[in-house]
Amino acid sequence: MSNNDHLTSTPEASLIMLSFNTRELLRESLSSLITVSAEIDAEIIVVDNASHDGSADMVAAEFPQVPLIRSPQNLGFAGGNNLGRTAARGEFLVLVNSDAFIEPGALKLGLQRMRECPHVGLAGGLLVGRDQRPEPSARRFPSPLNDLLSLTGLAARYPQSRFFGRFDRTWANPHDAAQVDWVPGAFCIIRQSALEQIGFFDERFFLYYEEVDLCRRLRKAGWSVWYWPDLKAVHWGGESSKTLSGQTVSNHGRQLTLWRMRSALLYYRKHHGYAAAWVSASIETTWHRLRVLKNRRDLNKQSESRAVVAMQQRAWRETLAGRVSPPKPW
Repeated sequence: MSNNDHLTSTPEASLIMLSFNTRELLRESLSSLITVSAEIDAEIIVVDNASHDGSADMVAAEFPQVPLIRSPQNLGFAGGNNLGRTAARGEFLVLVNSDAFIEPGALKLGLQRMRECPHVGLAGGLLVGRDQRPEPSARRFPSPLNDLLSLTGLAARYPQSRFFGRFDRTWANPHDAAQVDWVPGAFCIIRQSALEQIGFFDERFFLYYEEVDLCRRLRKAGWSVWYWPDLKAVHWGGESSKTLSGQTVSNHGRQLTLWRMRSALLYYRKHHGYAAAWVSASIETTWHRLRVLKNRRDLNKQSESRAVVAMQQRAWRETLAGRVSPPKPW
């Protein structure tokens, strides 16, 4: 095939890898992606979100065959992937985090299944940690109740309960396929024709909740979202977050707490209105105020909870109760 034929042909899939300050890991994951994608007709696109560790230069020097898009500023997960889609020519989009390593055969199987299931707009696979332990990969939509069960620790205490383990579906066998509300964006396959109908990521979400919002819009438009555990990827998780300074990171999942709060408010306000946004914020604020009272002799726990309350109040102000996204980059 000539170069011109390659440029005019339509690949089966466009694989978008978003990069932010993970140069060494990016080198390893991109090498792996090139290997595992050889079994399908695919193009790989790397979007660098204004990394300051030389990630983009490394890709340009060591992987000249891979199209590279350099964003002049950090657009976040939603904006970065949207930018990548502008260059994508494939029938399907495959999102792959730079800290995710897809197992051999998963891409070929996933694309085959998407063709066999034309009603599926988006599908994800089984994410496992470096220790091979399954991560939450097939989840229910957020709700104030689900937030409360997670915050109080009841979800973790009773993982086999269909009620308490509802949000992460911890009661379910992780090796059983299922139609679900949403799957994480670290590794997922999306049908381009579905995106042409509803649009791609809402860029008001700088980080967190963007794939939740996308899956909700897909389901509302009549598409289904599926979890296929035989599509497996090793997910390191939180690698880009480690490179940021001056942010409070939660113990669970290394989420940047303030960003998570902003996105939660934006999500609830968009899909459920002011009352749901207020209830969600109030649950976390009330819980941590009670925690301050409970831990009168533990100054560290008091300090942690007071900081969370302050961040929740800040997120409420900065998003105008979930109506607007603060200026980017967050």
